[in-house]
Amino acid sequence: MAEKNPRKNPTTDALFDAILSLETREECYNFFEDLCTVKEISDMAQRLEAAKMLLDGRTYDQIVKAVEISTATISRINRCIQYGSGGYRDVIEKVSAKEAADSAE
Repeated sequence: MAEKNPRKNPTTDALFDAILSLETREECYNFFEDLCTVKEISDMAQRLEAAKMLLDGRTYDQIVKAVEISTATISRINRCIQYGSGGYRDVIEKVSAKEAADSAE
C-alpha cells in the first residue's frame, strides 16, 4: 500500500490553487505580503538564490557571502537538490528558460 503524504490535503491544495491563480508579479507581492511576514518572504527568496548558486557549482563559502544564509540552511537546500523531489531544479530551469526567451524577443 502506498504511503499517504500528510502534506497533501484539501487545505494545502487550496493554498497551492490560490498561488497558481496569481497571474502577475504584483499579484504575487500583494498575496505573499498578506500571507507571510517580510522575513518569511526574504528567507524563501534567499533559499531560491542559494539553490541557483548550488546548481551553478558555487561553494558554500561563496553562497554564505553572497546570500547571507547559514551553512546549515545551504546544506538542507543541497540535500533537497540531491535527494528531494526536484522542485528547486524544475523551477529554476523553468524561470531560466523564460528569461532566455524573453531576452531573445
